[in-house]
Amino acid sequence: MQLDHYSNQFNKRTFSIKVIAENVTNAPNIGSLFRTADAFGVEELVFCGSQITLGRKMMKTSRATEKSVKHRTQLDIQKVISELKHEGYFIVALEITSESKSLTEFNFPRNKPIALIIGDENFGVSEHILKVCDAIIHIDMYGQNSSMNVVQATSISLYEITKQLS
Repeated sequence: MQLDHYSNQFNKRTFSIKVIAENVTNAPNIGSLFRTADAFGVEELVFCGSQITLGRKMMKTSRATEKSVKHRTQLDIQKVISELKHEGYFIVALEITSESKSLTEFNFPRNKPIALIIGDENFGVSEHILKVCDAIIHIDMYGQNSSMNVVQATSISLYEITKQLS
């Protein structure tokens, strides 16, 4: 028998993880990020940038999770990262670079809260943000494409992070 969200056996849990979205502006992606954050027990979603739309188009994909996931919008991502560093967060960016480590081989700290930085749908995490991160991780890919949708990549990353923290 297929179980719904009222009859499953999952234990509700919140992890000390914040997802910081740098210039993610596509409404369906924003809505899907809410669902992903809810599914993986993320403590907060922070949308950084100037064109963040939290309207009706976003709600079609969020399936009302924007009501249960703590979130905020901030114009300046550098200010957000500075505050998180001051609070003791381990800052990790999800981006493919010459310095990035494979998600499956990276050991996430268990004794510090984690801030996962995800980037713009077209350009990824900006260079100046990558420079202030404690680590950069990537998802190993085996096809021709060099990237995947920001929500899919975030979901894969949160699965691995929460698996390690559980």
